[in-house]
Amino acid sequence: MLKEIVQYPLNIKGISSSDFIEVKSPFSGEVIAAIGQADEKAIRTAIAVAHDTFNNVMRKMPSHKRSAILAKTSQLLSERIEEFAQTIALEGGKPIKDARIEVGRAAGLFNIAAEEALRLDGEQIPMDRQPGNEGRLAFVLREPIGVIGGITPFNFPLNLVAHKVGPAIAGGNVIVLKPSSQTPISSLKLRDLMIEAGLPEGALQVIPCRGAKGQLLVSEPSLALLTFTGSPEIGWQMRKDVAPGVRIVLELGGNAGIIVHHDADLQAAAKAACRGGYVNAGQTCISVQRIYIHEKVYDKFVDTFVALVKELKSGDPLDEGTDVGPLIDRGSAEKTVEWVEEAVKSGAKLLTGGKLGKNSVVEPTVLANTTAQMKVVCQEVFAPVVSVMKYSDLDEALEAMNDTRFGLQAGVFTSNIETAFKAARRIDVGGVMINDAPTFRADHMPYGGRKESGVGLEGVRYALHEMTQPKFICLNLPPLN
Repeated sequence: MLKEIVQYPLNIKGISSSDFIEVKSPFSGEVIAAIGQADEKAIRTAIAVAHDTFNNVMRKMPSHKRSAILAKTSQLLSERIEEFAQTIALEGGKPIKDARIEVGRAAGLFNIAAEEALRLDGEQIPMDRQPGNEGRLAFVLREPIGVIGGITPFNFPLNLVAHKVGPAIAGGNVIVLKPSSQTPISSLKLRDLMIEAGLPEGALQVIPCRGAKGQLLVSEPSLALLTFTGSPEIGWQMRKDVAPGVRIVLELGGNAGIIVHHDADLQAAAKAACRGGYVNAGQTCISVQRIYIHEKVYDKFVDTFVALVKELKSGDPLDEGTDVGPLIDRGSAEKTVEWVEEAVKSGAKLLTGGKLGKNSVVEPTVLANTTAQMKVVCQEVFAPVVSVMKYSDLDEALEAMNDTRFGLQAGVFTSNIETAFKAARRIDVGGVMINDAPTFRADHMPYGGRKESGVGLEGVRYALHEMTQPKFICLNLPPLN
């Protein structure tokens, strides 16, 4: 008996779904659902509905109502962790235990957004600090910016969507969201859940589409802001393609590094690097990709690290014991193995892993004797591959850490506070984690990169600042009697 395929038609006012695309599990190849696709008419309608919803509903909605909607969203997500986790594991291949963590984080993020909606305020400007302004009273308000376009990737199909939707609604805006075509189901379910939580129809428009159709959102001149998380190549092209006057926030790639100094807790460093390098099969922009280890402790650290990596269980993301699931598609898996083989041919040593198994699963891989010119070091692998390299002097390690076009996050392991601060101040990235992997991210912290890793900040309060705008108001009052 054939299993009935769940269909998700478009939920855009006045638009019916005629074109459906199948979403398949990257592990089993099983068809999970059929998703209605937005064409040009649907996208333009969604944008028009968003403008109408903003002008007539959201910009007039008081902060306590926005906060209540976001808090209810958080509550509903918390009640449906297993349901959403199953969806993430099926459509994205993320191990189920990590998918549950993602749903929990998203629920927490919406709760933070509910709180920040109530904290959004301006400031009074003391005009009488300059002579002649004694009768003036001035203040700054923060107002919503309007219609936001959001584009999200496959690797965190719920939480990275929440990072755009939560602050947008908290600020009184509306958002038109294009989720990854590989993992759209989480976004569609979130839309329905938020409507259940009280969000007005039209405040969150989801437009699943593939290929050039998404360009319509990128180039839309009526957007107030475009926020994108994804590859650097696509992101920087978007920066060129957005219409004049449209703000842009880009959260792009990385090849995060770790320094393990000779005075570090090696066991703690190895555990953090193992988790940070292979969680979500390395498919995160702050995944540990490069580890620089002081020569005094290199052998001991590498032995400990490789032993931990060999203990990781790869396979079915729905298996409770799985640590490393599949890459998002076969092409990504094959490219990863090609890069590893290319590094080995150029002199790198394969310490473990490196093989492509069934169902797009790449074995957790550790490479030694790599050089800065190898793709596995200088480019973003986005796969379960980590390179270990030796250094003799801290300045040498810091120079190697900065020898990259990316600058998102980094980690430093040391027991010396002076070493920690020297490294933190010298490494040219947006965030430095001391005695932790660069993969650490809390949803309320400022998060954003330098160089080719992006522009602008996420993290609820910081994204809320990007998604609102100041208005200066000055009253010229009559003099006091």
